[in-house]
Amino acid sequence: MAVRIPDLCADLDQETAVLVDQLQQLDDSAWTTPTPAAGWTVKDQIGHLAFFDGAVVEAVTDPDRFRSEFAESSKRAGSLVDAITTANQHRSGADVLGWFGSARAAMITAFKAADPSVRVPWYGPDMSIASALTARIMETWAHGQDVFDGLGAQHPVTGALRQVAHIGVRALPNSYITKGLPVPTDLVRVELVGPDSDVWVWGPDDAPNRVTGLAEEFCLVVTQRRHVSDTNLLTTGIVAAEWMTIAQAFAGPPGGGRAPGQFSPQR
Repeated sequence: MAVRIPDLCADLDQETAVLVDQLQQLDDSAWTTPTPAAGWTVKDQIGHLAFFDGAVVEAVTDPDRFRSEFAESSKRAGSLVDAITTANQHRSGADVLGWFGSARAAMITAFKAADPSVRVPWYGPDMSIASALTARIMETWAHGQDVFDGLGAQHPVTGALRQVAHIGVRALPNSYITKGLPVPTDLVRVELVGPDSDVWVWGPDDAPNRVTGLAEEFCLVVTQRRHVSDTNLLTTGIVAAEWMTIAQAFAGPPGGGRAPGQFSPQR
């Protein structure tokens, strides 16, 4: 799947716009609405995005400083994610929204100005500029989904969905590695129906394992925003079925995911 940085930035802009449009409608009390992520409010979700937008700006523009600060943070006890959430709980929703807006604008500027050939350090393996940008798209979509779910609102579909699906497919090995499991050698073909009824395909025609269904449901599963049993995704083969129960598109330790039955499948 060939990508261009301007196209990825356009997808991220679209996904950012629908999220910000929803956030701008909130009063002060709505910012403390719980989301499906245990212990996280709407404000926590947006503060999380804002912090890591700022972190990736530093990783792109000053990689040595990023590596140094990451090394220092690794020495501290406790989770960095939890520390970020706690440190920003005193901020108002409007303040966090402003922080997110400025951090997001700086990040887009940094990506557009970067040499596409450079490697970007991160909390996991170093990434290409395109991969780092795609990861931010995925994070925005996933945490945005938590916000929309928490508020009981529909998540509008944007061009970001294709990028989330792509990173979800490519992250199959990561899904096993994060759980200390051997990466399967059997190939998996993924066939997804996009929002305009177009079909997105990854993997060879003759792969013994298959995942088929709606692109949105696949993205919800690989970002651990839905349990596969709460979707209409179909799997063929042992590896495909197993993968959908542990799929993880994001870096870091294995996520807790969503419990079966938390969301009813749309049939």
